[in-house]
Formats: sequence, C-alpha cells, structure tokens
Amino acid sequence: MSGSNLSGNQKRRMKSASRLYAVQALFQMEASKLPIDVVSKEFEEHRMGVEQLADGDIAHFNQVVAGAVNNQARIDQMTDRALVAKWPIARLDPTLRALFRAAGAEFVEGDTPPKVAIVEYVDVALAFSPDGKERGFVNAVLDHMAREARSEDFA
Repeated sequence: MSGSNLSGNQKRRMKSASRLYAVQALFQMEASKLPIDVVSKEFEEHRMGVEQLADGDIAHFNQVVAGAVNNQARIDQMTDRALVAKWPIARLDPTLRALFRAAGAEFVEGDTPPKVAIVEYVDVALAFSPDGKERGFVNAVLDHMAREARSEDFA
C-alpha cells in the first residue's frame, strides 16, 4: 500500500501492527540469538503484509527494533528503575522485556507522544495476556519510563 493513499485510521492501524511485530521480533532475537538484520528481514518478507496478518508500517517497525537494539542498555536501566529493586528486568518474562524495550525505543528516539505510546504498548501487552492481569503493571512501568525519558512531555 502506498502511504499517500492511506487514511489516518489505516496509518494508525499499521503503526499499531508494527509495534506488535517489533515486540515479537525483539523476543525472537533474544530467544534465537539471531542478529537484528536476519530477524528484521524475516518479519518484512514473511510476516508483515502477509494476507492473514495485518499490514504493518515497515519503516516504523525498523525504527523501533533498531532503536531498542541500539539503546538497549539505557532502556534496560530505565526499566530497572521503574521496577521493584528485587525484581530487575532480567527476571521478567522475555515477552515483557521485549515490550519494554520496544516502548523504550519510542520514548528515547521516537516522535510519538509518550501517552499515545503507553496506550499502544498496553494494548500490545493485552495481545499476550488477554486476561488483562498485567495491564496495570505494564502501564505503571511504561509511565515511569516515559516520564524519565521525556519529562518535558509531562510538564
């Protein structure tokens, strides 16, 4: 699909799908130990835009994944500061680690308003935990991270 022919709703849906794919790709990179270029290429060629999957915004997907990889140490430190001292990021479920890293990339490098990114990533968390048990936890951690990375947006 050509970007200029898309409605605002279509663009938002594509960005939302790219966030979900970014979390999945970051999870896959950690689990498989494959490098970013291999995993990104697989997602672009075999997952994004495939008929049974929602189209994703490939540029946004690449920006989030690269931002998470390039800023992982900073993002992990922000996440650790948002968590209870006895529960560092290393103890989190790998899916949550991937989610916090993807969201952190948007807080550190992105131009999406932090409150919008928080809502989007809470929705992504619900895709992995449909019972909603982690909703409040994810929201609180993301809010803390966003306030640290982009305090000017909360003034």
